[in-house]
Amino acid sequence: MSRRATAARGARTIALAAASATGALLLAGCAPSTTTLNYDPSDGVGVSVLGEESRDLRGINLLVVGTAEGEPGNLLGALTNETQDDTSFTLETPDGAPVSVDVPAGATVYLGTATGETVQIDTLSAPPGSYVDATLAAAGETKEFKLPILDGTLPEYADSLPSTSPSPSPSPSE
Repeated sequence: MSRRATAARGARTIALAAASATGALLLAGCAPSTTTLNYDPSDGVGVSVLGEESRDLRGINLLVVGTAEGEPGNLLGALTNETQDDTSFTLETPDGAPVSVDVPAGATVYLGTATGETVQIDTLSAPPGSYVDATLAAAGETKEFKLPILDGTLPEYADSLPSTSPSPSPSPSE
């Protein structure tokens, strides 16, 4: 093979590599940046009461921690009110009594944290490791969603299990 043919082959290889790199850069520039997308950063779910496009009234990273179906569970996450008015969020699950949390205008109330509010679901209608149908309501709007139920297997949730009061022991009879 002549020197001229080798040089031409090398030039074609460089041109093809440059064209491929340019194409890859153009495609990468057109793709959405995943770091700008809203997502649930942990094990809970996000719920926008006014629809997915509105972030004014929403639950953030909501989940329940409990020990078994039929037992109580603690609600963890946060409720955010970015409107001009105070509002009350109400969470309902199939077998539990509705729970309400007041959230001032422009504020976020954290649930299940050391500085937040403790909110207990009185009865879990599904076992840990599953989801329960739930509704979150605020400002006259309601959104249905699947609420995950976790147990204390993961260390980060072990301290969030509902406290169980020991039942009083019977008095000895004489």
